[in-house]
Amino acid sequence: MDRFRMIFQYFQSNSESVMNGICGLLALASVKMYTCFDFSCPCLPQYNRAYGLGVMFIPPVILFLCGLILNRQSLVMLDEWRRPQGHRKKDLAVIRYMCSSIMQRAMVAPVVWIIVTLLDGKCLICAFSGSMDPEKFVGFATVSPVQLEQLLAKVPCKDDELMRNNTSRKAVSRYLRCWSQALGWSILLILIMAAFLARWLRPCFNQDTLLQARHWSNYIDIEQKIFEETCCEHSRLFAHKCILHFFESMRQEIKLHSFNLPRQGEGDEEKEDLQGITDQDQVNKLLKTWYYEKPPLDVSQATQR
Repeated sequence: MDRFRMIFQYFQSNSESVMNGICGLLALASVKMYTCFDFSCPCLPQYNRAYGLGVMFIPPVILFLCGLILNRQSLVMLDEWRRPQGHRKKDLAVIRYMCSSIMQRAMVAPVVWIIVTLLDGKCLICAFSGSMDPEKFVGFATVSPVQLEQLLAKVPCKDDELMRNNTSRKAVSRYLRCWSQALGWSILLILIMAAFLARWLRPCFNQDTLLQARHWSNYIDIEQKIFEETCCEHSRLFAHKCILHFFESMRQEIKLHSFNLPRQGEGDEEKEDLQGITDQDQVNKLLKTWYYEKPPLDVSQATQR
């Protein structure tokens, strides 16, 4: 149990590193999912585009939502955005920094999925084979419009009897695959250049504002963690006190069965930790006060005490 507790405390104290690791795992999972996915284009004019674009964009939406759900800071940011003003003012720069950090991490796996699908080319061939201009390809020039629509829709299906040895099908497939791979490499190059410029040009702008946003973003995250830990400890003490009060009449029977009872000094410590809170209404009032009137970020009074 001690090892698990140490691992849990490490994850709590290094949430940023854990989030980066989760983003990397989601990116690797997206690549593995695509390689294990059996892509089978329906080869029907009315379904090809919907199926191809659906495979390209619906899984990234799911991965994006998973990234938001797994990121702990998303809930912290929403709580900070929706909380009342209280005694502590809201800093929009902190909320923007947290939002940008969350979005950047959540977008890693969807972008990897889209780039992998474009480099593979099957989705784009399935989606846009029916939109090709037949005049660019010799084998489709003498075909009627109805047959042309059917033939272009069957371009992704190389095992079909009509298209197995058709050279025009191979030409259309190569053409679309080249465009798909070019688009995929272009997106990857643009993202790398954007990350490079953002990395190296960021110090040229207002660095002190960025440092303040990072500091208070970390503060809000750590404050939320300490609040949850304090709530858990307070709930344990309050539940312990309620149970002992309920079983006060059975104290002798509890001693006979060797249950763990608090010693003489432990009860005083619990009362001191509970700070005079003895019922549910007081707990609810305390939590409501914390939510609506968070204390200002000023420790001068505590320092004077």
